[in-house]
Amino acid sequence: MEIKLVKGDITKISVDAIVNAANSSLMGGGGVDGAIHRAGGKIIHDECMKIVEKQGGCPTGEAVYTSAGNLPAKFVIHTVGPIWYGGKRNEEDLLKSCYINSLKLAENLNLKTISFPNISTGVYHFPKEKAAKIAIDSVKSFSSKNIETVYFVCFDEENYQIYLKMLS
Repeated sequence: MEIKLVKGDITKISVDAIVNAANSSLMGGGGVDGAIHRAGGKIIHDECMKIVEKQGGCPTGEAVYTSAGNLPAKFVIHTVGPIWYGGKRNEEDLLKSCYINSLKLAENLNLKTISFPNISTGVYHFPKEKAAKIAIDSVKSFSSKNIETVYFVCFDEENYQIYLKMLS
């Protein structure tokens, strides 16, 4: 499995699945979540509503998927990252679960390419270097028969530089 680093807008990346750093309600919000919902259109919201009606949202560390609507992808994998409470509430394991459960979904969907944002490092305040290490280690440890390329898409220069340093 190849890992590629991109600085840019995840909603413009042409891959099989874009991972969304969602909130548990799956109804869109700020940051990457809001951007994906806006760019993808109403179909993502409607499919998220069906998931909420069926299972009542998505717990932290878990992942669900919808189609990608107007995005240049086939699917959106929605995962709920942990809010940082100083590492006292199992945040590191929950973040790892976000990556592993998203990869498992991609594997089950027979996808070849997937892109991840910097989960939980925005309004959830997860320390960026710690989050990058968890993301990279989770992807490197995942054994896949289908996934060929994993993209880490960094919107900001700070995250991009952290990933660049850790991947080189």
